[in-house]
This record gives sequence, structure tokens and C-alpha cells, in this order.
Amino acid sequence: MRVLLVQSHPVQYAAPLLRRYAREEGLDARVAFLSLRGAAPSVDRDFGVEVAWDVPLLDGYAWTQPPDRAGSVARRLLGSVNPGLWRIVRRGAFDVVVCYGYRAASFWIAAVAAKSAGAKLMWATDATRISPWARGPLHRWKVPVKKVALPAIFGLADAVLAPSTRTVRFLSGIGVPPSRVFIAPFVVDNEFFERGAAAADREAVRADWGVPADGLVALFAGKLAPWKRPGDLLEAAARVPEVFVVFAGDGVLREELAERARHLGLAERVRFQGFVNQSALPATYRAADVLVLPSEFEPFGLVVNEAFASGTPAIVSTACGAVDDLIREGETGFTYPPGDVAALAGHLEALARSPELRERLVRGARDQIGQWGVDQNVEAFTRAVRAVARGGRADPESAS
Repeated sequence: MRVLLVQSHPVQYAAPLLRRYAREEGLDARVAFLSLRGAAPSVDRDFGVEVAWDVPLLDGYAWTQPPDRAGSVARRLLGSVNPGLWRIVRRGAFDVVVCYGYRAASFWIAAVAAKSAGAKLMWATDATRISPWARGPLHRWKVPVKKVALPAIFGLADAVLAPSTRTVRFLSGIGVPPSRVFIAPFVVDNEFFERGAAAADREAVRADWGVPADGLVALFAGKLAPWKRPGDLLEAAARVPEVFVVFAGDGVLREELAERARHLGLAERVRFQGFVNQSALPATYRAADVLVLPSEFEPFGLVVNEAFASGTPAIVSTACGAVDDLIREGETGFTYPPGDVAALAGHLEALARSPELRERLVRGARDQIGQWGVDQNVEAFTRAVRAVARGGRADPESAS
């Protein structure tokens, strides 16, 4: 069975999955990228630094990248425009074409080509809500437009691929029939993080950070961007003297956070590591006691997967999609309403006071992520595209 996956660009999270799809018996999976952004060093706008991933992104699977013909003006209006996708889809004899997005013109080129070639069309989305994270009058128009447009867009496809329980609920809420929604879990390469964490010298990393052995390390991993609310972790840590904060990431808020740490008298308990590349992440998670993800907008939050696979539990705001699938309260971590600094501080204090609680959460996190990995994704994805190719429907129970 031939499947074409149309993706915007190579992503470090997706590469292990694509390699596994390529090895799956009876599945001829190929990838068409709209651009190769990410595969070569480039400046990440949100990180604010040049990013060059130190893991292979294009090895081990068949891919192509038809030229993007959009000029600077067209790109702002239409996103990528890769007319070569038309020929790839029309001549590829694909059974299923999976478009990982719909906002760029190129996804629509692939979608129309699939329909005209008789291939089944799947949209893949990680959306969890109608409202945008950005506020203000320039964004208010999006909600009423999306309420009309999204059901129509998803209705054009034979099926929709969702990566989380929260996305499944979102699709149901806008009227997509459950029989047309397939779930393939949002995952990372758990084995990569397990191996890296097992090989890490926890004490050496903490010594390099200048953190005492009995200090509780709360880790923030990601872009220092407004919607991720990293400042909430500082405010909470100010209430718990035992907590040390490590920021593994960079972005526009770095100087503001450093100044706020000084104002709160936290400068001696805060470490800024800057951008941490993929190969160094397992040791970073392993040296921390808990990951904190305070975001007010986060379709999922794959840093939770990474932390769990490294043996580190998490405190996650309820705005993050990972909450529904990975967080079991008091067993794998804790949740709290986004912006509720007092609640976050309470969870940090409970961890600081109880080594037994920390050990229980570590065990729970490892057990939970063992059921949410690459194997589960490959099985679910393969089952989904085979069902769609045959004109079958999803089992509503499997997407609940």
C-alpha cells in the first residue's frame, strides 16, 4: 500500500517515526516536504538563535522536496507553493495521501491532486481549540471564520488523523463524525531518551549547574516565549526556598526573566542554559527532579514525553493537550490552571518535602510513557491508513 505524507519541513520528533514507517511490512510510505527548513542550520524565530539539530532528520526513509515557487509576497499570503506536488501525487499511484496541515497552498495542491487521482485524502491536525492563543482585535475574526471553515475543510477528506484525546474531542465538537477520526498518538523516540538518561551522570550535570545535591530542580524546556509563561515558574519558585530553576531554551523573554529573577532575589537559584540540542536533552531531564510546562497554549507538549522517557515527572498546566493522555494526578505528575502560581508553588512544595512522592512519580511516569511510544503510533497509523484505503471507518471506542 502506497502512502504519501505531505509535511511542511523535517522535524526532529517526526524523523524516528518516518524511519519506522519505512520499515513497516506492507507499507510503502514516502514523504514530500514543502521545505527543508530544519534540516540545515537556520535561525529559529522563537528561540532567537541559529538552530542546527545534532540528530539526523532525513536518513532512513524516502523523501522528496519539490521546489517552492512562492515569492516573498505570495509566501506571506499563501505559505509554500510547491506546484511539483501535483505531478508527484498524480503519478505516484498512492492509495492514501496524508496532509499534515491545510494553511499553505501546497497542502491544497496535494489534496486536490489526491482527489483527482482517486486516492483517499486524510488531514492530520493537532488542533485542540477554535480560539487562537494570540489576543487582540486583529485575531478576533478568526473564531467565527474557523467555526464555519474548519468543519467544511475536514469534511472534504475521507478521514482525519488526530494525535491526542483532546484533538479527538475538538474534532467531535466541531461536528466531525467519530467514524472518520483516527488517533495515532503524539510520540517521541522513547528509547533515545531512555538510553541517554541511563548513560547520564546526574550528579556531574547538577554540579555543572551549581545545584546542591538536596535542591529540587524544576526544569523548563522549550522556547522562552510569552504563550509558554516561563515567568510563572519563577514566581512559584520564589515561594519555595528549596527550588532551583533551570531554563533549557532561549527566546525573546530571556532578559526579562533574568531581570525578574534578580528582582525576586532568585538569581542564585536560577540557571539559563540557552538552547539545548537533542543529544544533550536526556541528561538535562535526568538531572532535573521535575519538568514544569506552564503554557497557556500548547496543543500537546512533547517535552512531557521526553521527560517521562528520561525518568522525570511533570507539572503541567491544564491548557496543554498532554494532560489528558499522559498526566495522572499524583501518579505521573500534577496539573494546575494556567497562570495559577499559587497552585504551581503548592505542587513544587509537595515535591520538595517528600522524596517518596518524587520516587512514586518517577515510576509512574516511566510506566505511562511505556504505553505511549513509537510502537503504538506505528501500529495506529498503519491501521488507520489501511482502513481508509479500504473505505473503512474508525472504531469510535479507539478514539475516545
